[in-house]
Amino acid sequence: MLGIDSRPTVQTKLSAAGSGGLGGLGKWRDFPLMIGGRFVINLAVMETTGCGTAIVTPFRADGSIDEAALWSLVNWQIDSGIDFLVACGSTGEAATLDEEEWLHAVRIVVEAAAGRVPVWAGCTHNSTRTLVRQAVQLRRVPGVDVILSANPYYNKPSQEGQFQHFLALAKAVDPMPVAVYNVPGRTAVNLEPETVLRLAMAAKNIQAIKEASGKLPQIAELVHTLPRGFKIFSGDDNLGLAAIGIGAHGLISVASNEAPREVSSMIRAALNNNWTEARELERRFSRLFEANFWESNPGPVKTVLELMGRCTDHVRLPLVSPTAATRVRLERLAGELGLLKHAPMPAGFHAEVF
Repeated sequence: MLGIDSRPTVQTKLSAAGSGGLGGLGKWRDFPLMIGGRFVINLAVMETTGCGTAIVTPFRADGSIDEAALWSLVNWQIDSGIDFLVACGSTGEAATLDEEEWLHAVRIVVEAAAGRVPVWAGCTHNSTRTLVRQAVQLRRVPGVDVILSANPYYNKPSQEGQFQHFLALAKAVDPMPVAVYNVPGRTAVNLEPETVLRLAMAAKNIQAIKEASGKLPQIAELVHTLPRGFKIFSGDDNLGLAAIGIGAHGLISVASNEAPREVSSMIRAALNNNWTEARELERRFSRLFEANFWESNPGPVKTVLELMGRCTDHVRLPLVSPTAATRVRLERLAGELGLLKHAPMPAGFHAEVF
């Protein structure tokens, strides 16, 4: 991995301890953290790295969850070589799922994955009390390996407020691993690296961050200050390689919904220091990274998936499907990238574009 790594060293001490039971690639181990010759905390280290898909939640025409399409998407993702899956995040439209639907969607992803890859599940709320209650429910779902939680939105809490919020979550689900998600573009607050370090030191089960601030210097600061075992994932497709170049451990991707084999290969190549292959794939798919945000995510992604015959393009209000003009642009781009070749048509699915 490129870049100077000045993070505190970690003395390797394998332990049989574990909890949440990360399956597949999601092993984790206990390491005593040594700083300045003294053990400071005992950190359970997640070994998950690589590319994770922030998977969409497919809907039927009546707005209900399309269980068969979601199951099929999970199998396709895993068969295509994705390293882990993130259910019910922003791209999964978690904000418009009621609690029963949210847990149902998570269970489908877990059951379809069947332990072949780790499954992270989104759990975000701007009320800490509600977040804790929902997280306790999520912890009871067998097969969920990590809880991913974004900054509290709308309230605009201080750094101390965010610290207390995430700490309450971690304590409620301990020893289940927690990944914090910094996405100021959606929440209007930034989680500063100093606060992330405080969280890593205060709660051993806070073990990862999805960093979507779009600020490479901030990612670099995380790399240089967090314990070695703490995992850092870019939350922006267009910064995935740059983040890995300065020490991040992978990418939680939107574009891998449409191109799981190619995007996971790009990240794997970068992690293996094969930058020629990684950059070639990035150059090929950089337009897709941008196109997925021509309109509100996941509208463009679902449109491309519909063009591929994998699910409908239905989104829930207040989101709406992309305009006809955007759809034409997306279809042209998907065709140029070869995404529409040999697109399977699910039983009973009919799309006018075919």
